Amino acid sequence: MESFSTVAGAMDSGSGKPEEVAAYQSKEAKQARLQSMLAALLDDPILVDVPRKPSFADVDTLINLELGSAMRLTVVKLDNTSFEVAVLNSATVKDLKLAIRKKINEIEQEQMGHRHISWKHVWDNYCLTHHNEKLIDDNSALSAYGVRNNSKVCFSLHVMSRVHRKHSRRRKHRFFHGLSRKS
Repeated sequence: MESFSTVAGAMDSGSGKPEEVAAYQSKEAKQARLQSMLAALLDDPILVDVPRKPSFADVDTLINLELGSAMRLTVVKLDNTSFEVAVLNSATVKDLKLAIRKKINEIEQEQMGHRHISWKHVWDNYCLTHHNEKLIDDNSALSAYGVRNNSKVCFSLHVMSRVHRKHSRRRKHRFFHGLSRKS
C-alpha cells in the first residue's frame, strides 16, 4: 500500500507542472500578442509622436496633452534646429530638462546609434531661456516663467558668476603651494 500512495502522491505533485507550463506559455503568448499590437499601433501615422519604446510616463503625458493638462514645447538648439517635447502643466524646470534629455537621447540613438552625452557638462555650460529669461532654478515651475502650451524654449550659453567659479581654499592652497616649490 505504501508504494501505491507514494506513486499517487508523485503523480499529484506532477500534475501541477503542466498547468504552470501552460500558464507560462499563455503569458508568453499574451506578451507576444501585445508587442505585435503595439508595433502595429505605433506604425499608425496618427501616433507619430509616440516614442518607439514608450514608457508608462510617456503615454500618460501624451494622454494628458490630449486632455489639456499637459503642454507641448518647442526647444530651439544653438544651431537653430528644433524639436518638440511634452510635459505636464505643473512641470518644473528639472522635469523639462529630463524630457529634453530623453528626447535628445532618442534622436541620437535613431541617427547615430549609441552615443554618450555628458548632461552635467551641458547644464554647467548652457541653460534654457524663455523670452530671454534664464530658467536656472530647477525646482521652480515652468508657469512661473510664463511658459505655456506651444511656447518656445531656447538653449543659450550660461555664464556662471565669479562666486560659483571660485575654487575652494584647499585647492587654491595646493595650486599656489605647488608653484612656490618650483620657483
